[in-house]
Amino acid sequence: MNKINPIIIELLNKRGISEETEILEFLSDKPTKTYDPFLLHDLEAGVDLILSVINEKKKICIYGDYDADGITSVSIMLQFLSNLNADVTYYIPSRFEEGYGLNKEAVAKIKENSIDLIITVDCGSVSYEEVAYAKELGMDIIVTDHHSITDTVADCILINPKHPNCQYPFKYLAGCGVAFKLAQGIQRKAGLPKRAINELLDLVAIGTIGDIVPLVDENRTLVKYGMNVIRQGHRKGLVKLIEDISLQLPKIKSDNIAFGIVPHLNAAGRMMDAKIGVELLKAQMLEESQPIVEELIKNNRQRKKVQEDTFIQCEKIILENHREDLFFIVNCPDAHEGISGIVAGKLKDKYKKPTIILTSTGENYLKGTGRSIKKINLYNLLKEQEKLFERFGGHAGACGLLMKNENLDAFRQGISASILKMMELDPDIFQEELEIDIALEGKELNFELIDELEKLAPFGSCNEKPNVALSQILIKNLQYMGNDRKHARFSACCKDGSVIQSVLFNKAIELKEKLTGQKVVTLLGSPDISEWNGTKRIQFLVNDIW
Repeated sequence: MNKINPIIIELLNKRGISEETEILEFLSDKPTKTYDPFLLHDLEAGVDLILSVINEKKKICIYGDYDADGITSVSIMLQFLSNLNADVTYYIPSRFEEGYGLNKEAVAKIKENSIDLIITVDCGSVSYEEVAYAKELGMDIIVTDHHSITDTVADCILINPKHPNCQYPFKYLAGCGVAFKLAQGIQRKAGLPKRAINELLDLVAIGTIGDIVPLVDENRTLVKYGMNVIRQGHRKGLVKLIEDISLQLPKIKSDNIAFGIVPHLNAAGRMMDAKIGVELLKAQMLEESQPIVEELIKNNRQRKKVQEDTFIQCEKIILENHREDLFFIVNCPDAHEGISGIVAGKLKDKYKKPTIILTSTGENYLKGTGRSIKKINLYNLLKEQEKLFERFGGHAGACGLLMKNENLDAFRQGISASILKMMELDPDIFQEELEIDIALEGKELNFELIDELEKLAPFGSCNEKPNVALSQILIKNLQYMGNDRKHARFSACCKDGSVIQSVLFNKAIELKEKLTGQKVVTLLGSPDISEWNGTKRIQFLVNDIW
């Protein structure tokens, strides 16, 4: 403990980590916090059924979701079961034609292929009608999932840490984490070498970071080991993607996964077909992965363009019709369904208000995707209006819904009434709180401290990068970057005489007054090391200016 920088101790204490054993575990390169897979409800029954089906040479279909968590979950089970010589295939529904989760049409198609067992990953906990239908058709079904169970539970083997009867000590595994624990259970029961599951950890790291589950406890263990597996470069398709999006394999960080790898996997399901993400992750040769990577990069480029156009369109609707609303419900019939959630998040970030974007299904129905601010639980808010929906789901920060066109006015009125009630109880519900993890002087930002801060990684949900404040800063040598001048580079002149080179991404227009005001400001962000032509220097990555 004596060798750990006091700043690191202070930051960990603020995150509720104060015991010496907890601190050493958190900072360890080889964490040990993991749990017996057989503590998961129904896992042993699932293991026994899968081994029985494999022994009897029956056919298995993995059914997953179309996002990065679903794609990696499918890939985990596909690779693991294929290595056991199982007769296994997979099915990922279309975001546009089928929507999220199990559906009866897909179940019927799967049956036509003489499948004996469906294993869902990252979906299915409350798909009780679809599960019953699969059983009627003569198939066995195992559901593995991690979503909250707030409805009738599917009547089958159901492996989900959030199952009401589950005693598993960690409730926040991603879908890929649950799939991994199932593979781990099979590995143990079948007496397979640990290598059989360790080689899956790269997929677990990508899916866990991609699904924005808390990067604490067992998730932190899985991601740390998984990132080491990524750096070893065994998965050829992944290596090709990393190279072609200009990332450095030996130096890959959680940020690179969150803002590089994951968006490209997600773009497959958002713009076209998530199956190409699975095909990339199972590719054995660099040559076969080349056209897949090109397709993913093209999809992601297209996604960015459509996203930008949709943002402009939705913002115009807000400014013309909903400027004074406390909760934005944006009816944008032509919005691309695949990127509506991202746009809702960006509008929420810009205006600090919960936002739902509605798109037309063309059949007298509206499909909605929403994102919320910290103090407003979106799921609870929609639950109050659930009589208006054909279906809805989600959690505190994000949601999806389907409703008839005719219910839109009632939905707006209901949400408005609920928000006003919430404001009566908490008038500051829309007020942003300035969250600072630690305030530092310019001279304290040295290479040694930045290396120490990196030991808090991997960063993500519930373990964000420390929000460092540099106060009484004068901004000098301002230079805008990019064709649209959304980015800026400048010198941060600190009160202690030091000068820190600083970079601001995406917010230069929004923060123009602070950048050019010639007044002292507080910079919020994180220190980093940039490297160019072998020369390293310290820079400050600015998130906000106050």
